[in-house]
Formats: sequence, structure tokens, C-alpha cells
Amino acid sequence: MIKGLILGILLAILLFGGGVYYYFSSGHAPVATSAAPIPLERTLVRVGLHAYLDKLPHPAPQVPADEPNLIAGAKVYKEQCATCHGLPNEPKTAVAQGMYPAPPQLFQGKGVTDDDAWESYWKVENGIRMSGMPAFKERLTEAQIWQVAVLVKNADKITDPVKKELAAGASTPMEMAMPASKPAPSKKKTP
Repeated sequence: MIKGLILGILLAILLFGGGVYYYFSSGHAPVATSAAPIPLERTLVRVGLHAYLDKLPHPAPQVPADEPNLIAGAKVYKEQCATCHGLPNEPKTAVAQGMYPAPPQLFQGKGVTDDDAWESYWKVENGIRMSGMPAFKERLTEAQIWQVAVLVKNADKITDPVKKELAAGASTPMEMAMPASKPAPSKKKTP
């Protein structure tokens, strides 16, 4: 009786695993960002992320949340984060509209101000799988990552100088990468 039960459980696990493998390997799983999510996809990713983060140490920010650090964080944020996570009083970019899962707009509504700064630091430093969030560990210094983390932690209470820095020259990396185009020369014939 026990052998039959164990055999039945093993068979069920193998069938389930084989079914999941077939679902993905046969091309039935949605892979486009515009496709509907797989059942439980959001829940499983959220639960996995939070369970992982709960196991990590929770260091205090390595920079104070003072105006110079918030302004420095705003400069980095504009260059590296704004395309996906937005700027105050600006609409979502085309990049952010096309992503799945949708990146949180950190200056519109709740954002991540309820997260501890260490959590935002970890996300910026390491990125998040299956979300489009890249790791910046190799691109930004530790101080820059902390400055961005304290900026987004305090996004709901930033001062006017920080708002000015975020608004100053607010352009996306694509706009920064492509110089302003000059009008085409006219094709007037000279007499």
C-alpha cells in the first residue's frame, strides 16, 4: 500500500514536471511582453523576491539623505533610471509602456518610498530577474547607488532644488545618444 502511494506521488510529480516542460518547450508559454501573464507568474516572482530579500542583511544607508546627496542621486537617476521609472510630472516613456512587468513610476504615486533604502540599493546593484531591471554594480559606484536609493526612498518629500535637478535637461538616454537633427537643406535652385 505504501509503495503504491509513493509510486503514485512520484508518477504525479514526473507527469507534472513533464507537462510543464512540454508547455514551455513546445512554444505554448507566452514570451512577448504584451502577452497575458502565465497563471501565478506575478505571485511566484513577488513571493520569491521578497523571500530572498528577507534573508539578506539590512544595512543602513551609507550616505545621508541630505540635499547634496539627493541632488547627486537625481543626476544619476536622470541618466540611468528615468527612461523606465519616470520623472516627476512626466508621462511614461514608450520604453516603460512596452515593458512587462511594468516598471514602477517612482515619482508618481507610491513608488518605493515604503521600501527601506537598503532594499532599493540591492535592487539597483543586482537587478531583478524576469523584470527588465538591470544590475548597475559594474556601472555605478557604491556611493552613486546609495544616492539613488535614498532619492527614491524619499521621492515623496524631495525639495525644490532636487525637483529642479530632476527637471533640468530631462531627456531620455535615446535623446542624449542622438544629437538633435538639423533640417534637411532646401533644394532651391539658384538662378
